[in-house]
Amino acid sequence: MRAFLLTVSDWISSVAKIGYLPVAPGTWASFIALLVWWYFIPENETVIYILVLVNLFLVGVITSVIVSEHKKENDPSSVVIDEWVGMWIALIFVPKQLSWMLGSFFLFRLFDITKIFPANRLEKVRGGWGIMLDDVAAGIYTIIILLLVRVIFML
Repeated sequence: MRAFLLTVSDWISSVAKIGYLPVAPGTWASFIALLVWWYFIPENETVIYILVLVNLFLVGVITSVIVSEHKKENDPSSVVIDEWVGMWIALIFVPKQLSWMLGSFFLFRLFDITKIFPANRLEKVRGGWGIMLDDVAAGIYTIIILLLVRVIFML
């Protein structure tokens, strides 16, 4: 049973093994999350979208802690469900237009990589919470910037 739980957790936390890509697995996970959002997530379903995100976040906390404890690493590079959740947070209020999608993607990756305060503090929280929360912060930073751009330029 334990081996099965680890296998399922690894598959979920690596988002169907995207996390095992040899180069930039977090960037690939973010990009594929963007594509899935584009093709499969309907517009104007914000409440359902947020419910899915909350559940995905909680599943990410649970599965990433199982994998990180097994690998004896604080934040294994194979765990990319955090990028997926963060990217989807960054897309909450984004219109399905290429310019907004690319802006969201590049801003999210910038914030995820640079870990601007308080994301750098959240990253240090132990277990699955820390793995997930810094990407949540990067997603929120992205939302703030994009909403400011929309308000300032009335887009």
